[in-house]
Amino acid sequence: MKNKKIYSHGKLLLSGEYVVLDGAISLAIPTKYGQSLEVKPINERKLIWQSLDDKGNEWFEHTYKFEEICYPFIYESQIETYTNAVSKTLLKILFNAIRMKPSFFSEYLDDYDDNGQKIDGKGFRITTKLEFPKNWGLGTSSTLINNIAQWTNVDAFNLLEKTFGGSGYDIACAKNNKAITYQLNSNYNEILNQVQDDKMIINEVNFDPSFKEHLYFVHLNKKQNSRDGIKHYHKNKENTQSAIASINTITLEMITSKTLEHFQSLMVKHETIISKITKQPPVKSILFNDFEGAIKSLGAWGGDFIMVASKHNPSLYFKDRGYETVIPYSKMAL
Repeated sequence: MKNKKIYSHGKLLLSGEYVVLDGAISLAIPTKYGQSLEVKPINERKLIWQSLDDKGNEWFEHTYKFEEICYPFIYESQIETYTNAVSKTLLKILFNAIRMKPSFFSEYLDDYDDNGQKIDGKGFRITTKLEFPKNWGLGTSSTLINNIAQWTNVDAFNLLEKTFGGSGYDIACAKNNKAITYQLNSNYNEILNQVQDDKMIINEVNFDPSFKEHLYFVHLNKKQNSRDGIKHYHKNKENTQSAIASINTITLEMITSKTLEHFQSLMVKHETIISKITKQPPVKSILFNDFEGAIKSLGAWGGDFIMVASKHNPSLYFKDRGYETVIPYSKMAL
């Protein structure tokens, strides 16, 4: 087997956070920042995993016995013996991928090198490389899931469901090169083996606003756990059906919006609706009440990125308040 390099895009959910879980039409964009996964065969019966951050520094390394990966039905009970949370999580992902395709590793147990010599019990060295800081929330997990799914040739949406869960829009972004609308089919009955198209409706859209030079993404200096945000949403949500209809309208209007002022008004309407559903105040009212422009949370509220729509470059405003990461739309969106 030759070296193999796989790549997935990061993601940002511009509309429909939370309610995407209940069938709302959401607007999402793949980002210019993503994550790669490189597979190299080695003449050792091991799987050596190394993860590098956006600076090229190693943030995770673990060596698994080859048998652990090949035979999850035998070695699954050993997962809980791992003290490192990342080692444990990664092994669970690999186990689920191999369950979906049990023959994957077996075909590599005996192989031949470039000189035609037989290699017995070969292993792999895998290196992942992020293009964005881990705390940005652009999809460290979703890009990993999609990369592993591509490597093992299994369905990434199913692998996500069996591991981290979530709506799946992040996997759709990882796979796409354009903005998309993403909607879960309300008739889907949670059976994972159904045809993929029965679960979700994904459409590429031409989202290229004429006012994009007035759109920015600002990082709030902390990582928000999406799974915690989802739990909060399910615990506190109410009156979602009428809200979903309104969010659907806002999403479609965002895609076709012609002016900055109209887009700003849609952002404000969206924040108001989600605020009522989740019983959380909008981020602008908490942190940036004096800002002249529209601000919208992206993804789970309380962390990661916000989207800012402003007539003037807002970098100085946010940096004066300690928010150093201000990225123009054109440098973030693929």
